Amino acid sequence: MDAGPRLDTPTPAEVTPLGPDSLTWQIWGTWTGMLGGLWSGSMQNMHPKLGAAVWEHSDFFGERWERLMRSLYPISGVVFDRTPDTGLEVRDYHRTIKGQMDDGSRYHALDPDVFYWAHATFWYGNVRLCEKFGPRLSEDQKRQLFEESKTWYAMYGVSMRPVPDTYEDFLEYWDHMCRNVLRDHPAVRTVLDISELPPPPWMSWMPRRIWRRHAAPPVQRFFVWLTTGLYDEPIREMMGLRWTDRDERVFRLFGKGVDLVMNRLVPYRILRHPRPRDAWDRVSGRVAADAPLVETPVRNLPPESERDNPMHYCPVHAARRATYPGRID
Repeated sequence: MDAGPRLDTPTPAEVTPLGPDSLTWQIWGTWTGMLGGLWSGSMQNMHPKLGAAVWEHSDFFGERWERLMRSLYPISGVVFDRTPDTGLEVRDYHRTIKGQMDDGSRYHALDPDVFYWAHATFWYGNVRLCEKFGPRLSEDQKRQLFEESKTWYAMYGVSMRPVPDTYEDFLEYWDHMCRNVLRDHPAVRTVLDISELPPPPWMSWMPRRIWRRHAAPPVQRFFVWLTTGLYDEPIREMMGLRWTDRDERVFRLFGKGVDLVMNRLVPYRILRHPRPRDAWDRVSGRVAADAPLVETPVRNLPPESERDNPMHYCPVHAARRATYPGRID
């Protein structure tokens, strides 16, 4: 489904970045987003060309925890850094990712339809998480987030051609993708399977044998269940995932619990991921406006043999690094 050609594609330097007055700044960039991590990653990889690109070019499956945790910085930075540089940096990571599909057709990560699909999972993930875990959004707020998502997408400096005109058009696009374009793929199943992974970096103290035998199986079951609850029904059917009325009731209760804890009890500054938190600190004057951007902790960097490969996003020489939960060096 195509929204039609667009002739008004601006350069990132011509775009006024989103700021603290935007709804995206208000609700996005919190640790609640980690609950949608498998949803976002699997939905992206269901796009046939994107799944092929990840399967053939990325080392995502070799260091999945670390890649996820460090990628959150530039991804959120496109919104919160308030500079065109971050979006162009993210775009350029994908320049060399291209190849051939099984049917002989070609793919490129910067194909506008492919690139926009990845963006769609990020911005619409905001809506999906708010629907399930709060804060609740009105229909007008959802339309506002969609309009802001256009500004966000324009920061990458890629074609605006695939971008739907209205929120209602986007919902039609999303439904069309779920029903007619997305496919099951080994990259999708691998994203959903965390049972063979080592402990995440923040649990590196746990012996791998104990993690895999005792901790990983229940974590795996929980996150697959959680992700199934976030999927649209056509995706559940395509993936052969069962979802009962009882699952739905338990899922809603879980969502209310997340809303209570994350949106009402946890201090909002602690709830924010370090890069968005740093952006708010710049606005408030807590951090100097010209301070270097905060980057991921060293523990999330790729193996040393891969640190010269820009495809893996590797901020080795960072002036400031995040520590958790609330400090930044």
